[in-house]
Amino acid sequence: MKHLLISIVGMLSIYTSNAQQVIDVHCHNIFPEFTEFLERHGAAMKETFPLPQWDIDTHLEFMENAGIGKAILSMSAPQPYYGNTDECTRIVRFYNEASARLKSDYPGKFLFCASLPLPDVEAAIKEAVYALDTLGADGIKLATNSRGQYLGDPALDTLMSVLNERHAVVILHPHKPVPVNDTLIAATPLAIYEYPAETTRTVVNMIVHNVPARYPNIRFVIPHCGSFLPLALPRMKMVHPAMLAKGLMNSIDWEANLKNLYYDLAGGVTPEVIKMLLAITTPDHLMYGSDYPYQPAAVLTENLNKLRSALKSDDMLAPHIDGILWSNAYKLFNMNK
Repeated sequence: MKHLLISIVGMLSIYTSNAQQVIDVHCHNIFPEFTEFLERHGAAMKETFPLPQWDIDTHLEFMENAGIGKAILSMSAPQPYYGNTDECTRIVRFYNEASARLKSDYPGKFLFCASLPLPDVEAAIKEAVYALDTLGADGIKLATNSRGQYLGDPALDTLMSVLNERHAVVILHPHKPVPVNDTLIAATPLAIYEYPAETTRTVVNMIVHNVPARYPNIRFVIPHCGSFLPLALPRMKMVHPAMLAKGLMNSIDWEANLKNLYYDLAGGVTPEVIKMLLAITTPDHLMYGSDYPYQPAAVLTENLNKLRSALKSDDMLAPHIDGILWSNAYKLFNMNK
C-alpha cells in the first residue's frame, strides 16, 4: 500500500510539473548552413521576409523566460529545392540529423518534425522513412506547396501512404504561393495575408481530395489559428451540394476529413479567434505555438502571458487552459512514451 501511494504521488508530481510548462508546437530552428544555402541561391528573401538569426542558447533562454518546457522544432520556409534533388536532399538530411542531435543533446526540451526534399516524391519517401524510423523524428513538416506541388495532389498519395502506415503527425507550414502577384506582395509581405490564404487553400485542396479521410492515421496540425478555415469551411459546406449536383466536385466525407485536423495558435491569437476555431473543431485539438524566432523573444513572452490571462478570465475557455497550453500537444505527440 505504501509503495502504491508513493507511485501515485510520483505520477501527480509529474503531472503537476508538466502542467506548469507550456509546450510550443510551432517554432523554427534556423541553422547557419541553411541560411548560407539560401543565400547561394539568391533566395534569402524568397518569402519576402529575412530569415531571423537563431541559436540554441537564445532559444533556451526564451523558453525559460516564457515558461515553455518543451518545443517542437521544424524547418522554416522556403523549401530548399532549386531544380536539383540531390542538393535538396543533402540540406534536408543535414537539417534532420542536426535536429535529431539537438533532441538528444537537450533531453526533454526539444522534439522535431523532419523536413522532406519535395517535390521529388520518391526522395521524400526515403527521407521520411529514415527520419521516422532511424532518427526518431516526432513528426513530419510539410510545406503547403513545394514549387507548385500542393498538398492534396494525387502525386503525393504514395508519400501519404507511408506516413499513414507510421501514424505520423504532420505539421503544415505556409510557403510562397504559386503563382503569386509580385506587385501585391511587394506592398504586403506574405506573412500579412498570403500565408493565411495559402494555408486555407492547401487544406481545402486536401479536403476536396479526401486526403485526411483516406489516410486516417495521419494527424495534421494546421498553423496560425487555422488561418481562414473558420470562414471557408462553412461556405464550402454550403456551396458543395450545388457543385456536386452539377458534377463539378466529388463527394466529400466531412466528418472523416475534419476529425484529425489540429490547430496551433501561433500569430495573433485572441479569445475571439479561439472561439471562431471552436466552430470547426473541439478544444482538445488546439495547441499553443510561438512562431519563434520570427518575433522578438520579449514580444512572444508578453503575448504568451496575455494568452494565459485571457484564457483564465474567459468562462468558456478557462476549463481548457491546460489542454491548450500543454496537454493536447503532450497527447498528440505521445510524449509519455
